[in-house]
Amino acid sequence: MFPIIPANSVTAASGNDEGIFGFGNPTTAITNLVSNTGVVSSDVAGVGTSRYGLAACEFGGDKAIFGFGYDGSVLSMTNLVSNAGVVSSDVAGVGTARSQLAACGYGGDKGIFGFGVGPVSMTNLVSNAGVVSSDVAGVGTARRILEACSYGEDKGIFGFGQTGSLTAITNLVSNAGVVSSDVAGVGTARNQLAACSYGDDKGIFGFGDSGSVTAITNLVSNAGVVSSDVAGVGTARYGPAACSYGYDKGIFGFGASGGHKAMTNLVSNTGVVASDQAATTGTARSNLAACSFN
Repeated sequence: MFPIIPANSVTAASGNDEGIFGFGNPTTAITNLVSNTGVVSSDVAGVGTSRYGLAACEFGGDKAIFGFGYDGSVLSMTNLVSNAGVVSSDVAGVGTARSQLAACGYGGDKGIFGFGVGPVSMTNLVSNAGVVSSDVAGVGTARRILEACSYGEDKGIFGFGQTGSLTAITNLVSNAGVVSSDVAGVGTARNQLAACSYGDDKGIFGFGDSGSVTAITNLVSNAGVVSSDVAGVGTARYGPAACSYGYDKGIFGFGASGGHKAMTNLVSNTGVVASDQAATTGTARSNLAACSFN
């Protein structure tokens, strides 16, 4: 007989079934859960230090972690998320305090935080138990307000951001958490965008500020190749967040453009972005973080 593989096994689809949006500007710690059909919940009372400009990623196959950020000063504390979507109180920070960084999963059950205010390029690995490592010397161009997502089931990619000027360069992350040197940028240079995985083994970057707010997207193949711009769908905005849900789909949510937003845009398992969903029951905000769990 063939072995039965649990749905949340790291050898199953690389995505998780549910997601979570958390924290953000105006400075808050509230969270909103995402169901396996892409429905965003009303606000869940915040746990941990209110902040924005943080990052989040999956670890352990079915859990997640929020880390770093800004609350008037740069921070390095983290908050773990259980496989039921429950956020823990603050865990003392490890690594250089910073904000405007990015994070993604790698290796099937681990994660990585990287880059950020400075700008800097150092990274911090997250074990499959949610333990954050001390700083790892940076590889690639130091930058901030970038994004990251998983691809290829066990690898990751950091992309876009600001070095002093806008950029579209990317840096691939191996399944051992090793960050590559810069890969020449493809697509419109921008910052304050969002990214998530979709379709089991691919990724998508979307929205952001290129000098003006935009809704364009760039797909990431299962080999980590970034596509040219795909015409934007939905309200152009900056500072949204994104995560996968339903194992092979994604969602962009929140952001700002003439004020904070609470709308979402679903991403199909073929990378097609849907038009705006009616505003969620969650608090409108930007510069938040999101990741999947369960």
